[in-house]
Amino acid sequence: MKTDALIKSEGMDALFDKLGLVDAERFIALISKENFDYTNWQKNMYANLSVEEIGKKAYDYCREHDKV
Repeated sequence: MKTDALIKSEGMDALFDKLGLVDAERFIALISKENFDYTNWQKNMYANLSVEEIGKKAYDYCREHDKV
């Protein structure tokens, strides 16, 4: 099991890799300012996708990250 420190570090790396430094910091500021509920947010993350589309995204992600 990963430590909390490692998860935080990997999360920050993921944000910086995906968004770049400026937008990652902006994302963190936006999340910090509002009463953010991850559970509600993630419920709508794939609201417009079918189960098949979500499955394909998961499969593609796994292939890209050598998980399959």
